[in-house]
Amino acid sequence: MIKRALWMVLAVLALASCGYSEDEMQAQLAKNRALAGQLDQEMATRSRTQGELDQARARVRQLESQLHQMGVNLDAVQSALQQTGTEKEQLASNLEQLKQALEEYKARAAQLERIKARFELLRNKLKKLTELGLKVEIRNNRMVIRLPGDLLFPSGSDKLKKEGLTVLKAVGDVIRNDRQLSQRYFQVAGHTDNVPLQGGQFRDNWGLSLMRARQVLLYLIAPVDSKQGGGGLSAGKLHAAGYGETDPVAPNSTTDGRQQNRRVELVLMPDVEEMLDIRSLI
Repeated sequence: MIKRALWMVLAVLALASCGYSEDEMQAQLAKNRALAGQLDQEMATRSRTQGELDQARARVRQLESQLHQMGVNLDAVQSALQQTGTEKEQLASNLEQLKQALEEYKARAAQLERIKARFELLRNKLKKLTELGLKVEIRNNRMVIRLPGDLLFPSGSDKLKKEGLTVLKAVGDVIRNDRQLSQRYFQVAGHTDNVPLQGGQFRDNWGLSLMRARQVLLYLIAPVDSKQGGGGLSAGKLHAAGYGETDPVAPNSTTDGRQQNRRVELVLMPDVEEMLDIRSLI
């Protein structure tokens, strides 16, 4: 304020020294006061916008932390956000560009909110399966239902155990009886430990993992009232894959680790909206 008053006094002296009339000087002073008021208003707006931008950035960081804790892989997103943040800092001297940066961060926060909400909704829908001792987790940015291989199959076999059929029936019931889950696509993925097969009909771990995935798929798409029972799921919503020993979840150097790696997973495939959201973040 003192600087502005001094500036206006100097302006009056300059006008007087140039021979301007009283009316002309008053008009010029009024114009200067209007410009000073406009400058103050723009500076106040810029300060408020900067505060909102800081809040939006903090919310983005909070959401990223929560999603990481849930198992969602956002490393690439984090790198992109940091790079964008640096660029926006360089542009922040301009009010309009600062407002644009604020809107972009708000949009990013909203996208992360939606992704978090979807994963939490899916986790809650599958909570019944965790009560059966199955593990529901997020791996490689996808929701995964882990079915212990030793519970489903005898060693080196693709024939489902009685206990395995009971577990698969429960899985099928949960998915079939939920309107949203029943419309989603699943990959049935077979996995083994790294102990090589010694011949036999499957020849190697690739063959064993694929045939186990196939058996689980066949049961899940079989009619509920069939002779052996079934999951009653849509055949068009499931597909099978065998990964052999290539995707372990624990070290194969211990007995417990090898047991964890012998498994079949139901991988919930992302829908179009989820893929668009993640791509827009990157």
